[in-house]
Amino acid sequence: MNSDAYSWKPSAERAAATQMEDFRRHLNRTLSLDLPDYAALHAWSVREAETFWCEVWDYAGIVAQTRGSRVLDNPEAMPGARWFPGARLNFAENLLRDSAPGDTGVDTLAIRFQGEQGDPRDLSRGQLYGQVRAVARALRSAGVQAGDRVAGFLPNIPEAVVAMLASSSIGAVWSSCSPDFGINGVRDRFGQIEPRVLFTADGYRYAGRQHDSLAVVSELAGSLPDLRAIVIVPFIDSGSRLTGEAAGLAVPYGRWLEEDASIVAEAASAAAADALESAAHSSEELIDFAPLPFDHPLYIMFSSGTTGKPKCIVHGAGGTLLQHVKEHLLHTDVRAGDRLFFFTTCGWMMWNWLVSALATRATVLLFDGSPFHPDGNTLFDYAQSAGMTHFGTSAKFIDACNKAGLSPRHTHDLTELRSMLSTGSPLVPESFDYVYEHVSTDICLSSMSGGTDILSCFALGNPAMAVYRGELQCRGLGMDVQVYGDDGKPVAVGEKGELVCVRPFPSMPIGFFGDDDGSRYHAAYFDRFENIWCHGDYVAETTTGGLVIYGRSDAVLNPGGVRIGTAEIYRQVESFDEIVESLVIGQQWQGDVRVVLFVCLREGLQLDDALRERIKLHIRQQTTPRHVPARIVQVTDIPRTRSGKIVELAVRKVVHGQQVDNIEALANPQALALFENLPELTE
Repeated sequence: MNSDAYSWKPSAERAAATQMEDFRRHLNRTLSLDLPDYAALHAWSVREAETFWCEVWDYAGIVAQTRGSRVLDNPEAMPGARWFPGARLNFAENLLRDSAPGDTGVDTLAIRFQGEQGDPRDLSRGQLYGQVRAVARALRSAGVQAGDRVAGFLPNIPEAVVAMLASSSIGAVWSSCSPDFGINGVRDRFGQIEPRVLFTADGYRYAGRQHDSLAVVSELAGSLPDLRAIVIVPFIDSGSRLTGEAAGLAVPYGRWLEEDASIVAEAASAAAADALESAAHSSEELIDFAPLPFDHPLYIMFSSGTTGKPKCIVHGAGGTLLQHVKEHLLHTDVRAGDRLFFFTTCGWMMWNWLVSALATRATVLLFDGSPFHPDGNTLFDYAQSAGMTHFGTSAKFIDACNKAGLSPRHTHDLTELRSMLSTGSPLVPESFDYVYEHVSTDICLSSMSGGTDILSCFALGNPAMAVYRGELQCRGLGMDVQVYGDDGKPVAVGEKGELVCVRPFPSMPIGFFGDDDGSRYHAAYFDRFENIWCHGDYVAETTTGGLVIYGRSDAVLNPGGVRIGTAEIYRQVESFDEIVESLVIGQQWQGDVRVVLFVCLREGLQLDDALRERIKLHIRQQTTPRHVPARIVQVTDIPRTRSGKIVELAVRKVVHGQQVDNIEALANPQALALFENLPELTE
């Protein structure tokens, strides 16, 4: 894995032109430093964290009423450290910079939306600003104040971005989930946070079918006692209506825009320059951005909830903003005018990460629907038509394209594409090969890892460095990421252990909603190693300075006392053309643990002894005898969360006859029944 052979390396000219290298040179020049490369830059960024984050603030041009005189209070405490305690800023103001009437950026493209049906829909920065202004005024009129919760039960459409920005402009806290959640899944989330206003579409489309959302919302309304309005966005024109108690709270989304309709039209028209100039002098035409503390709540994010009710993770505005602009500008090299895409829903943290790119003046590309409808070319069609510069997706999507035999490099014009981003699960080495052979020979393929817990990344890409197959390129700047053994001490390079972060960083959660004494927050991340963030990933550092992730720590297999990361087995199994997807668990058996592998095969194929032996032999040859499954079982489906992650823990519970507490967290809960009382696992 750690050979000198790399999959891709930027030319010297391309590396020098990146914002990462520009930032390094800037630091050397202005602070009289001598940081020759990324390793030195990263070491300095964690050693001099306060100076580093101030430099990121300035480099990104953060808009704030004040930054305050102090950078970090209580710097040795995790949790407990507090960044920029005297700062006052507004998250939405930073994303909407250069967008107000009279600004030079009003006509540039802010958002392009593509759905399963219809032509793309565009919003200029001026139009986006106007809609945010109208919705913010309506929220204030509905009595929403700073600290109140506003929820979105929406497809990945522009109105979701508008509602989030309007909420954050007044200091309300935004939380969203995708509309494919059933009533119990939505209630488990929004019922905990008690929103004042709920935004919903009338429905959504997926794989060519229309689905109604208002029936779920009608049932949900009675569980939300503080709800004052349900704002309905027309999306599929289903003709359905809210019923019961919810009907009295219904407000058409368009009504909230009517007051500012003429202003929105003006802001989008270069021909109306005189009107815009005069409007710029009128405070009535500008958004009243509330200046708020750096750690004022911005988002409530939900854990997957596969082991109980989802945790409600509260993230602050300043930490989210500062971390995201660092990742966009430096680690992803997003620039003004770039077109950034990530395949996501409003229920996954990558939606929040994607939308923050507005702060770099890039165009955010939204897509809603199935990435394989009508076929696997759908997203590559979008990449070509939109001139996509950054293509973000999941590791599973890349593997699926490989298995489907797609070769967009030969079927699509992807000349604008500079970067491909992957997250959700470890990207196997064979997927690196696929991207460079069949997508593009000259892009930075960045495997990323972080999570909802930090709303950002611990390890990710660097467009100024080489890409090595199977590796995440580097640890994020300002993130003191290390690998610890069970004894709470760093392990040697190449040895596996726990991914930890040993110093505070700005995007640590404020806490969990409703966790007044902080005990649940502490138990989630700090119980394993005192005063150190333990993330729950089983990893190793490589000789190139990257990381390899071997799976979640709580899913690690332990046959004969030897720790094995599940990703070590997935990497080998999914190289088989016959296998579409797999899942591996450890089964308690005769006083030990045995490895059990479940496989989904291509349609029409059956698992026979010959294929079993080929799988076992390949795993033995490529890993160790300990990795070889004791049982290999064919199933027709693999349960996964709504963001596409397979759920090893839930399957392990089912196999051991234990109850799975919260199946609403799953996209396909019916798949769990496939793992009950399997005769293959009783002998």
